[in-house]
Amino acid sequence: MVAIIDVPGGVQTAAKAATKAGFPLSCDPGVGRLLGVLAAGVPPHGAILELGTGAGVGLAWIVAGLVGRTDVRVLSVELDADLGAVAARQAWPDFVQLESGDALEVVRRPDRWDLIFADAPGGKWYGLDDTIDALLPGGVLLVDDMSPAEFVDDLHRTKTADVRERLLTDARLVAVAMDWSTGIILCTRSQPG
Repeated sequence: MVAIIDVPGGVQTAAKAATKAGFPLSCDPGVGRLLGVLAAGVPPHGAILELGTGAGVGLAWIVAGLVGRTDVRVLSVELDADLGAVAARQAWPDFVQLESGDALEVVRRPDRWDLIFADAPGGKWYGLDDTIDALLPGGVLLVDDMSPAEFVDDLHRTKTADVRERLLTDARLVAVAMDWSTGIILCTRSQPG
């Protein structure tokens, strides 16, 4: 259990919207707090990609980490248009862009990212290599929901084990699995030698 003492207002708003929409899979507070910390470390004029907007809770943590900054581009993509509309009804800074569509199509674009939060099947379970390719050298990839105990169905267990193995053995990444929150794998794309 992670104690979150000070939950930002935007996160509270997004969490209420998620509850009202009946969406139970929002970003866990422990992951969210880490996501905010990672967003704060994005270099000037950097770019952040969230795969799986959901109702906007993870995105709100990203924005909270960027407090006072306007130089960062943030793109959040959600496949479920109705769920994406829940997030779109919230107030976001001008540097945030919400997109309804397939995360795989986004990571296959020529854009490169300083931070990617992979929180959707597309880009995590499917197309993981494309997600890694979309990272800039030195870029950070955060993958959550990696604790096998969190899932009761075989598909989740199988996909989680596959993603874990691939991330921890990919030569392009320096990665660590942590028993934090819902289970995370934090990766940095290696700098060219």
